[in-house]
Amino acid sequence: MADRDDSARVAISAADAPKAIGPYSPAVRAGNLVFVSGQVPLDASTGTVVDGDIRLQTDRVMRNIGALLTAAGCGFQHVVRTTVFLADLDDFAAMNEVYGRYVGNPPPARATVQVARLPRDVRIEIDAIAVLP
Repeated sequence: MADRDDSARVAISAADAPKAIGPYSPAVRAGNLVFVSGQVPLDASTGTVVDGDIRLQTDRVMRNIGALLTAAGCGFQHVVRTTVFLADLDDFAAMNEVYGRYVGNPPPARATVQVARLPRDVRIEIDAIAVLP
């Protein structure tokens, strides 16, 4: 197996985003791309799930993503792709309303799927890919 240059991949974290709860990085910069791991509505200061409806949980997820993007040197206007995982697709309209307040114009490409279960039984998880300016 050929030697890898791990310097081509740099882990990104942020004080105001939750720490990883497993063997993964909250975000990784690879070249001019930033890959943000799926974020769930965890409060970074307490490590607890944000109580509330899908609007509150979506807002927390987007704030977590924003903190990681900022730490990587970019912002929502640089996001080109997201995936939204919902515990219930009936939450789509409310999630979409909050999500739309954060993303740039034009909005990124996106897939939204309903899943059987999410970590810590949250209602939403979102990952993102951004291009550094």
